[in-house]
Amino acid sequence: MIRVNNLRVPLDFDFKDLKMYCAEKLNIGADQIKSVKLSKKSVDARRKNDVHFIISVDIEAANEKSIIKKVKGAAVVEPYEYKINRVEGIPHRPVVVGFGPAGMFAALILAEAGAKPVVLERGGDVDSRCKAVEQFRATGKLDTECNVQFGEGGAGTFSDGKLTTGTKDKRMRFIFEKLVEFGAPEEILYMAKPHIGTDLLRTVVKNLREHVKKLGGEIRFNSRFCEFETTNERISYVKYINAGQEFTIETDNVILASGHSARDVFELLYDRNLKISQKNFSVGVRIEHLRKDIDKAMYGEFAGHRALKAADYKLAVHLSNGRSVYTFCMCPGGYVMAASSEENRLAVNGMSCFARDAENSNSAILVGVGSEDYGSSHPLAGMYFQRNLEEKAYIAGGGGYSAPVITVGDFLNGTLTGRIGKVQPSYRPSVKIASPEEYLPDYVCESLREGIREMGRKIKGFDAPDGILTGIESRSSSPVRIERGENLQSVSLGGLYPCGEGAGYAGGIVSAAVDGMKCAEAVIVEAGGLE
Repeated sequence: MIRVNNLRVPLDFDFKDLKMYCAEKLNIGADQIKSVKLSKKSVDARRKNDVHFIISVDIEAANEKSIIKKVKGAAVVEPYEYKINRVEGIPHRPVVVGFGPAGMFAALILAEAGAKPVVLERGGDVDSRCKAVEQFRATGKLDTECNVQFGEGGAGTFSDGKLTTGTKDKRMRFIFEKLVEFGAPEEILYMAKPHIGTDLLRTVVKNLREHVKKLGGEIRFNSRFCEFETTNERISYVKYINAGQEFTIETDNVILASGHSARDVFELLYDRNLKISQKNFSVGVRIEHLRKDIDKAMYGEFAGHRALKAADYKLAVHLSNGRSVYTFCMCPGGYVMAASSEENRLAVNGMSCFARDAENSNSAILVGVGSEDYGSSHPLAGMYFQRNLEEKAYIAGGGGYSAPVITVGDFLNGTLTGRIGKVQPSYRPSVKIASPEEYLPDYVCESLREGIREMGRKIKGFDAPDGILTGIESRSSSPVRIERGENLQSVSLGGLYPCGEGAGYAGGIVSAAVDGMKCAEAVIVEAGGLE
């Protein structure tokens, strides 16, 4: 099979004619092509008067060697097959703590290896979780154990299901194929910026769960990991609480994939003297524009074309004060979500459904923070810094998980007119006009002002006065790293595998899933199941 890259096709191109198109480009007869399929598809909108697609295709054809010699951008592509070796005779079932992307794929690999993992998920299954999230958005009544952060699918289930990643790990193909097998749209296999959408992702995670169970795995929902015991410097038991009762599981392998918001887990590990270190993360706000305005800014006269979905963007600027401001988790045609998980602390996130057809588009605008900002060398100082800002944001919003909002115009001008223009905040349950100075440090606000103005020079209308800023975006990544060695086990405790975004080893759905697979592989190696 050969891959041909960087082929240009118009927006109106009929992909049913892909075989004939490739034959013409390769200057061969269509009968010489055995099969052809899209490998990658992206939008090239660098010139607003000439928006088109750039595609890569995988082709099976006669005389592939001669095609490679004469066609620029053609190369042999080797199919990737992920092999899972069976394990036999494990004395104790491995435990996976958390059923977000890292925990799901760790459990999947262990189940397919025959290890019959036990998964402890503090939140509910995805259906009960959806009810809890909707109740929170409607009433402001927070369930601290089942919310946007906690429950089946993890935080990614309520953040669009974006699969863009900087990782080049080959395991990605396995992950994408499994997601499609469990109900994700097939286009994620070739779109340059794939996403599943929160609405479809709910079905995907449910199907993955049922597959793990079919293979002998067990998922215990509403089961919060609370303690562990050790024997000879190796983990030997884990404890969890379900319906107010404490239970114990004997095990010598635990994959800890509890997520970046499981602050009680961080405190437990610190109290038990496991090595934890501070990690940089970012804080800021969500910015909202009308979707049609972003589409126009990105696609020009092609905005609204039937072949184009809602436009996205990714921006980063370096500032005069030495800091950087960047956009993160951009949600075209989406909503700003209530993402709190603790009483009297406010956090927001972004979400889109697969259609991405809501009135507004939103993105986090973030400023990096680190040890110099935390004011302490304590390993959990970043977490306490996070909590402090979330408490201030809760107060600025007036309580009841109402979010503080302000127009971009007021923020940039340092005013507080109380005016809301054409962009209506999408956050629920409610909002209150308040300045970010009430909950963010001055250096963050100064950076955001300069950054938004700079971004306005890159995307027309990005700094338009009617845009809405909603705070606080504080859960961009984990504030800690749980130190592990080359064998992926904690440097402080054998058999404990700190995993995924919460442990400081991933930065999104795909990289977390990859890390979950790596940790599962390490457990299998420990059990003698891999060469």
